[in-house]
Amino acid sequence: MADTPVIENATTFRRRSVAIVGLGLMGGSLALALKAAGHQGRLIGIARRPQTLHTAQALGAIDDADSDLSAVSAADLVILATPVRTLLRQIPEVTQHMQPGALLLDLGSTKQTVCAALALTPPALQVLGGHPMCGKETSGLEVAEATLYQDKTFVLCPLSRTSPTSLATGLALIEALGARPLVMEPARHDRLVATISHLPYLLAAALVNLTSQVGADDAEVWQVAASGFRDTSRLAGSDPAMMLDILLTNRPAVRAALAAFRQELEQLDAWLADDDETALLHRLQAAQAQRLAFARGQVVSGGQV
Repeated sequence: MADTPVIENATTFRRRSVAIVGLGLMGGSLALALKAAGHQGRLIGIARRPQTLHTAQALGAIDDADSDLSAVSAADLVILATPVRTLLRQIPEVTQHMQPGALLLDLGSTKQTVCAALALTPPALQVLGGHPMCGKETSGLEVAEATLYQDKTFVLCPLSRTSPTSLATGLALIEALGARPLVMEPARHDRLVATISHLPYLLAAALVNLTSQVGADDAEVWQVAASGFRDTSRLAGSDPAMMLDILLTNRPAVRAALAAFRQELEQLDAWLADDDETALLHRLQAAQAQRLAFARGQVVSGGQV
């Protein structure tokens, strides 16, 4: 239970009881990953829909199923794997049922708003912000997989009250999932993901909407759309309700990213208008070099490869 010895590694972590609130893609995949890693403690799955709970048990992802948040009382570690604004509503109720000393970890895609809510929880509890950098454009338990977290970055955002023991628990979880830990401040996290995750979604959505407008006058645009359109528009297939939660809880950073991207587009447009082949080629070559370096797994800093 929550008053047992310090968790320091994946071996001791295996014996911990874990409650996962939300059994969609992220929560379901996390449960499957822990089972695949040989987790020995009880895995408690909490979801609203009976069918989701039945499916999770049929898959062998969880040991116990419950639709009531009070079931978290049996866990050392409680993981919130619901959409951001949902988990913000759940935090006050979940923490009413947690054991003193138990750890609450969220998987929300934005961190400043969530960590601010975690900071208001009872001081007898431990809290830790988290965001695994993985997912799919599809959602739901039916697309969950045990390898979703494998070799992916898992961001942790400790609060000032997060104890070293609780941070060690988060790191042990990440090790058990086969992911790579990265510790950073919530504001920095939100600024970075606005650029590499939230902005790309909006661009993909805008591209599809623009293509639809073109298609209203010339339907054959969809026939000539090929791999380039498919790859760049993939994120537009993401769940709009989930993405709305993310965008609205990270508005300042997303708007800043949009403004910076707008400036980039205006510069490209200016070079095209001026027929400035040299400047345009240099910019495109720089983008190519950065993209190839990223694909090779090289660290890119300050715009230099």
